[in-house]
Amino acid sequence: MPLDQATRTLQDTAALWSIGAVSPQAVVRCACDALIAGLDSPSLRILAGLTRAEADYHVPDILPAALAELGLDSYPRDSRGGQEAVARALAAQAVSGSLTPRELAAAIHQHFGHSLPLAMRLAALDDEYDLGAYATMTREQIDQEVIAEARRLTYEQADQRTVHNDH
Repeated sequence: MPLDQATRTLQDTAALWSIGAVSPQAVVRCACDALIAGLDSPSLRILAGLTRAEADYHVPDILPAALAELGLDSYPRDSRGGQEAVARALAAQAVSGSLTPRELAAAIHQHFGHSLPLAMRLAALDDEYDLGAYATMTREQIDQEVIAEARRLTYEQADQRTVHNDH
């Protein structure tokens, strides 16, 4: 796995963990993959070395330190920042083709319902999919709207990184 992909995957996995969408054991597997790809820090090595049983207890303490050492964002459990990072990560997966538009809309709706302002349009589009024959758009139109929204979230994130790195 290329280093930039391993970095992005670790960041996305950390965000997913912050909302309870992946297990501590998945975080440990991701840390192992990151080390193999060439990311390295003292806390990342500790994180990668955790057993399955240890992961439940130690990931909450070690993950933020590993992310800080690597210059990555850490989100408190169930924080708005973590939720928004997850929405953007899922959107990027849809733009890349690793999630279908339907899967993206369903995942957003499942994780956040209609409570995350950043992803409200995707939750509403999931409702539109569920309407079937009563929907106001065809499935293809809904797919196009979902991908357009996913691109907006993805490019908005890239723009924020550029602004953040310029300061």
